[in-house]
Amino acid sequence: MASLKALKIRINSVKSTQKITKAMKMVAAAKLRRAQEAAEAGRPYAQTLERVVASLVSKNKGASPLIAGTGKDQVHLFVVATSDRGLAGAFNTNIARLARREADKLIAEGKTVKFYTIGRKGRAVLNRLYRGSMVHGIEPGDLGKLTFADAKGYADDLIRRFEAGEFDVAHLFYATFKSVLTQEPTEQQILPVKVEASAPVSADTGMAVVEYEPDEESILEELLPRNVAIQLFRAMRENAASEQGSKMTAMDNATRNAGDLIKRLTTEYNRTRQAAITTELVEIISGAEAL
Repeated sequence: MASLKALKIRINSVKSTQKITKAMKMVAAAKLRRAQEAAEAGRPYAQTLERVVASLVSKNKGASPLIAGTGKDQVHLFVVATSDRGLAGAFNTNIARLARREADKLIAEGKTVKFYTIGRKGRAVLNRLYRGSMVHGIEPGDLGKLTFADAKGYADDLIRRFEAGEFDVAHLFYATFKSVLTQEPTEQQILPVKVEASAPVSADTGMAVVEYEPDEESILEELLPRNVAIQLFRAMRENAASEQGSKMTAMDNATRNAGDLIKRLTTEYNRTRQAAITTELVEIISGAEAL
């Protein structure tokens, strides 16, 4: 049985931890609101741009290497976006698990899979299993502070590698924010543009038919790189909201668990203290009777 001093030290330690987790929950809740607003505000633009690009691509399938691809489907690059920090529940693990599952499927088919990680936590998980397949790693820092310029830098690097023939297909992995309790791991092909997954923009889809000026090829040349950057930026914003939502839930659970542990330790402390007092009384009474 633990001594009274040891129990008291442990209770104080758990109380200190509880204060920290409670404070971290409050910080995550404050950051979540801004991150959620940013993620929700960016979705319509990213989705509309993706549809417009898909419409143009459906009419100009061979206009650009970003559309036609390399003509092969052998080397796949997995762009796995996570965070640099932990204490966010299963947020990072779920993204890495989805990437691992898809990678194993492709490897079983005889394909080559490479990894381009954005976030230290994702790289740490994947590097243990695919050490020879890690081609590049980025540590973005606070996801909530990433700008479009950061995402454009990542996109330019990916496009340069694609045009150099380092891979044939690029897949983006991130977490789509649904709610504080739900962050859905998501996979999206970003290079080359996946034409068959999207229908052309038309009146039937609820959007007006658009005539482009100067011409569709020129617009595509500008929009294709921008679309890659926008999809990356959208993933960063979704991850920022998902990270804070997952962290808020994890810290809330940790605070509750700390409270339960404090109750158990306090009960054990009281019982131990009562047993010690009883033992002392018995010894005093026994000594008195002996006299």
